[in-house]
Amino acid sequence: MALFHFGKKKEEEKKAPACGCSCGCSASEAEESTAYCCPEAKEGICCVKVLGAGCKSCHEQYENAKEAVKAMGLSVDVEYITDMQKIMEYGVMRMPALVVNDKVVSQGKVLKPADVEKLLHA
Repeated sequence: MALFHFGKKKEEEKKAPACGCSCGCSASEAEESTAYCCPEAKEGICCVKVLGAGCKSCHEQYENAKEAVKAMGLSVDVEYITDMQKIMEYGVMRMPALVVNDKVVSQGKVLKPADVEKLLHA
């Protein structure tokens, strides 16, 4: 009988930046900033992510999010996350989901680029 260990390895336990992006900000920096987590973020937007399973609707949401970011002239990349463990960490139960500055702002529907822009302006 084989024993399996389902826990994370030590090297996998390293925490991502507090905001969830690649900016490298610390938890205290992210908590101190209510407008955005990255000092260089334009209009307070640091991270835009689409969470999805790889289906047609999720890909469509990803493309719409990229179009909205481009239309707004933002210099942030839209990340497309399909890793179910990462998706579960956001507490998302319906996909596609849109995450802005590490907060879920929409889930379970495909937003048009104009609707994404409205959420980014909020």
